[in-house]
Amino acid sequence: MTAHPSPREGLRASDADRDTVAARLSTALSEGRLDLAEYNLRLDAAMSAKTMGELVPLTTDLPAASSSASAPDPTAPVDLAEVGAGKAPSKWREWINEWRYWLGGAVIMIGIWAVTSVSNGEPQDFWPLIPLGIWAAVLIAGLFFPDDDDDDDDD
Repeated sequence: MTAHPSPREGLRASDADRDTVAARLSTALSEGRLDLAEYNLRLDAAMSAKTMGELVPLTTDLPAASSSASAPDPTAPVDLAEVGAGKAPSKWREWINEWRYWLGGAVIMIGIWAVTSVSNGEPQDFWPLIPLGIWAAVLIAGLFFPDDDDDDDDD
């Protein structure tokens, strides 16, 4: 660390900050700059870091990442207005993902219905219609009545 710690070093580290350092350490390991033992020590320290000041020394002796697609420098100044920008999925993407879960549930429930129908030798009542219909109604209602509290969870 420097003789004059920056105000940023006292900030609490987020999971994203720890993940950024972990990615940088992983790159250094794959490039042969760290051996496995040192990588493991630094990774453990990164995952248990509470402040940005604890993260900075873990990568100060490593060169900047060589590719443009690499993780950002955790010691660089952060514009708090841009934190998380472009990383959070859009509401539409979340809604579409919910339908993917619904489809997965549908496959499982219809599979159970099919197996029980075959094992009984005759088609059973199509019971998956009830839970899948309720689930679909909840998803559609979420489109018309969004949960605005989700934005407050990130604060």
